[in-house]
Amino acid sequence: MLWTTAGVAALAFLLTMEVAARRYGTAGPLTLQLQELIFPPKSGPRLYAGLALTMVVLTWRQRFIAVGTALVIDLAFLLVRWAIGAETTLADGNFGNGALWVIVGIAGIAVIRRTGPERALLLKGVGLGLLLMAGQKAGDTWLLITSKTRATVLDEYVVTADHALGDPSWLAGRIVEATDPVSTHVLHLVYGQLPLAAALVALYQLRRVAVERRFPSHHLVRTFLVIGLIGPGIYMIFPVVGPVYAFGADGGAWATAHLWPNTLPPLDAPQPMPFDEITPRNCMPSLHTAWAVTLFIHSRKGSRPMRFAGTFWLIGTLGATLGFGYHYGADLVAGVVFVLTIDAAMRASARGWDRSGVQLVAYGATVFTALLLAYRFLPVRMAEHAWAFGPLVLLVMASVIYGYVRVTRRWEQEPAPAARPEPEAAGPQPAGPQAELV
Repeated sequence: MLWTTAGVAALAFLLTMEVAARRYGTAGPLTLQLQELIFPPKSGPRLYAGLALTMVVLTWRQRFIAVGTALVIDLAFLLVRWAIGAETTLADGNFGNGALWVIVGIAGIAVIRRTGPERALLLKGVGLGLLLMAGQKAGDTWLLITSKTRATVLDEYVVTADHALGDPSWLAGRIVEATDPVSTHVLHLVYGQLPLAAALVALYQLRRVAVERRFPSHHLVRTFLVIGLIGPGIYMIFPVVGPVYAFGADGGAWATAHLWPNTLPPLDAPQPMPFDEITPRNCMPSLHTAWAVTLFIHSRKGSRPMRFAGTFWLIGTLGATLGFGYHYGADLVAGVVFVLTIDAAMRASARGWDRSGVQLVAYGATVFTALLLAYRFLPVRMAEHAWAFGPLVLLVMASVIYGYVRVTRRWEQEPAPAARPEPEAAGPQPAGPQAELV
């Protein structure tokens, strides 16, 4: 079936983001993606990562053709821009048109020259590649919406509640300052290249798709996309900008005071604080933490270097989110609970919902909701009784981690549910995995 439920939902979401962006006088994710067919892209590595995800459905010969075609197209674009005097900076990632054109070409071949399961497989690969690209742009649109529609932020509530956890952002900020510039360069690299690291893990998970002609029932990309779909909606409910903005120099005149990371804010009664219409309200929960935890989880079954990289990226991301003042400790706790609940739901959906899956997802959702309510309505009590609430917050997070590990390990030990046989396609079919795209 050409249009699956997930595909329709993703397209509807992108269209909604497009309309919302237009309302605020800027281009939406679909327009920005189409512009990259002609104009210099902003992130060549991400475009080629999307092409790499698309190519998991191709044979090795088809992959060489696809990459070669993309490079030739990119070279042609670069020569034309050089000839007309257009500014192009490869170091800034202003390349990748060829990768996008090849993905579009594969989609065209799938629709015109393929039928049945082979068409569906190619279109799934195209969907993965395009969603990796468009997902980032949709996220940027979400951030614009949060800054335009949420005039006040709840940072004073979160920083008060964060006293129960020992104000980890202030501690991490001072450590990063003391170890600058080495720590700053490393953490910026880890923080900024998280999507690329995730694409590499996804490629490892999907490495046998071209041979088996089907996708695994669950993989990293599914969880990544759902996190990006649901998470920004929570920003609208619980708008927070982060300590470096609310209590630091980056907040300018809108900051309560320039306290981060050297001086802890006083324990006053928290109030919603007005903020500018530029800074995204993208802290609660920490989606960078959620994505890094996803990367860590899905790298556990890889090789030793991949497991090491997954652990390194998780630690580095946690250090960057706190050390740069982008998040509070409370955001990270919420992000861990959020992602484990989402990933458990994805696994349960792939297997068929059973009692343990329903219970785990329901428990994770309950804990996540309870954390947000506590941060909003009990921050002063949490700060005054840090000796009780701090361990309690960590304990409920640990309980979700324990439940996730216990249930998913049991699922892995059980036989996987039998896959449904692929329907026979009408008409002549290409010769399996060896069929060529050209």
